[in-house]
Amino acid sequence: MYLTRTPRTVRSFFREVVWNVPGTSKDLYLTFDDGPIPEVTPWVLDTLAEYDAKATFFCIGANCATNPDILERIRREGHTVGNHTYDHLPGRKTPLRTYLRNVLRCQEFTGTRLFRPPYMSLTLAQGRALRSRFEVVLWDVLSGDFDADIDGAKCLENVLVAVRPGSIVLFHDSLGAEERVRYALPRTLEHFAKQGYRFRALDERALR
Repeated sequence: MYLTRTPRTVRSFFREVVWNVPGTSKDLYLTFDDGPIPEVTPWVLDTLAEYDAKATFFCIGANCATNPDILERIRREGHTVGNHTYDHLPGRKTPLRTYLRNVLRCQEFTGTRLFRPPYMSLTLAQGRALRSRFEVVLWDVLSGDFDADIDGAKCLENVLVAVRPGSIVLFHDSLGAEERVRYALPRTLEHFAKQGYRFRALDERALR
């Protein structure tokens, strides 16, 4: 069970975390977790380019090490990169020092101030340590593309009904999400482009 839109009450309890980008402008922040991989990420980049859309990719360090050319393409095409740990560790199941070393190992490839914890799993101690160096970025709209029990149409619906100006939307450029993100992403871009939205990458400086 998961909520496609993070309730305001939940966001108010965790003010140190970035959930969205407040404002009245029609800006939308698409984010992609778990890449880069050759099977999905280049297609995502091609699809974004069709709409002159910029996005943010929260990358796994091991995938960056294996696919440096795709990581370089992400940057070259004007998208921003975030740290998603080296090998997708769940924070609450990992000792503090082990977790921080894993994050720093990923940082060798990403070199960013943006961090997103896999599974939204983070202990208080991990959060305090990370906030001295990173902006911890979550989301206020969850597409559900990781959920094998739904189809692409439901994934798209999850996004369309939940987005507000300034929303941060979570997709995945992963094999597990591929079928649903291939359906939902181009339709998301088409829908909100027609409504006058701009698709922006998260700006590290603006979030400080």
